[in-house]
Formats: sequence, C-alpha cells, structure tokens
Amino acid sequence: MKIFTDHSQRWLTGIALLLVVGFIGWIDNFFTMWLFLGVVYMFAFYEAMQLFRLYAPSLYFWALALWIIAYFYPNPDDLFFLIAIVFASLIAFTRNFEPRLLLPFLYPASGVLFFLVIYQDYGINAMIWLLVIVAMTDIGAFFTGKAIGSHQFCQTSPNKTWEGVIGGVVIASITGTYAGSVIAPWNIAFIVSFITAIASIYGDLFESFLKRRAGVKDSGNVLPGHGGVLDRIDGYLFGAIIMVISLRAVL
Repeated sequence: MKIFTDHSQRWLTGIALLLVVGFIGWIDNFFTMWLFLGVVYMFAFYEAMQLFRLYAPSLYFWALALWIIAYFYPNPDDLFFLIAIVFASLIAFTRNFEPRLLLPFLYPASGVLFFLVIYQDYGINAMIWLLVIVAMTDIGAFFTGKAIGSHQFCQTSPNKTWEGVIGGVVIASITGTYAGSVIAPWNIAFIVSFITAIASIYGDLFESFLKRRAGVKDSGNVLPGHGGVLDRIDGYLFGAIIMVISLRAVL
C-alpha cells in the first residue's frame, strides 16, 4: 500500500491517461487517432527541443508539416528520410545550416510516425498490444525492482536494477503474448512481445540519458507525477519501431 500512497499523484494521472487512451481506442477512427497522436507528438517535440537545447522556432513548422503530410501519405515511416534529405540539402546549399536541427525529427518524430504505422497497417488491436507490452514492462520492472532489486542495471539510470528489468521483460512477454494472439500465432506473438519489451527498456534508458545530459529530472511538467510527455512515451518510441520491424519480418 505504501507504493500506492507514496505515488498517488502518479497513479491518478496514469489512470486518467488510460481512460483517455481507452476512449480514443473505442472510437477507433483514423482521423481521431492521427489527431490524438499529433497532440502527443507536438508536446514531445517541444520537450525534445529543450533536451537537445535547440532554439529554432521554424522547426515547429516543419514538425507540423511533417504530421499533416503523414495523414495523407500511405507510408508515414518514410517521412523521416524526406526530412533528412531536405535538411541535408539545406546543409550542402547554405553551408551554415546546423546539423543538430535534425535531432528532434530522429527522436521523437520517427518513433511517433511508427505509432501511426502500427494503427494504419495493423489496426487498433496492435495498438493495444503495444500498450500492454510497454505498460507491463514498466509496471513489472517497477514492482519487481521494489521487491527484490539489488543489482544496478547501468549508471545511466541508477534506480533501475537487473532484477527489475528481467521481471518487467518476463511479465510483458507473457501478457503481450496473450494480447498479440489475436493478430499473430502464439510463438510469433511471444517473440514480438519479448523483443518489443527489451526495446522499451532502452527507450526509457535513452530518455534518461538525454535528461542527465541536459541536467533535468523530467522532460517537462505537463503530466503531474509523471513529468513530461516524453517521460510517459519514451518506451513506446523505441517499442513502436521495433514492433513494426518485427511484425514485417514475421507476418
């Protein structure tokens, strides 16, 4: 009970987010999903700009334009390469264009584009599958780490333990296999869940690295108890990409 009382604000925000996501999933409409992910994307893009210490207001125009194009373009995961070519051309033409301006399009834009790909190509059940995997990786790691964690996972995130990471991956693989069985055979659902769970661990770790380098505790403060949007979707940004790659490889 102490875990719940000490983190009550975090749990309440988490429940509210789950209700919002559940409502969007219940509607199950491409425009609504695109709009919802677009709001998440723009908040995450802003927070990434702060973490990368970039101050270029024009990037928000490019970010918004990218997302509008994604609504009409059949393969949204291609669009990062479009932005990369445009920026590379500007670097070559002007010779004073800052290459670091591409970073927010690599992270988080590319990951959010793969969110859209999952919904567009595999439907709402795949979105639920991804949600289950990443959420259970996070929850499983939290409770397992609190219960038996004693060996530090890595210095980037000192609070993570090997026991917590393994527990989170195991729990996510089991629950993810069940959630994914409506899309793929059990053995394939297990493999995809396992790989995606590992990816989500490193998605969380990468954001921790960015925050430590920027000298901040959270990526933002828009979500009470959770910090910023990036703090909430970090695991999904890696997990979505790996899930799409895995599904394309085995289905």
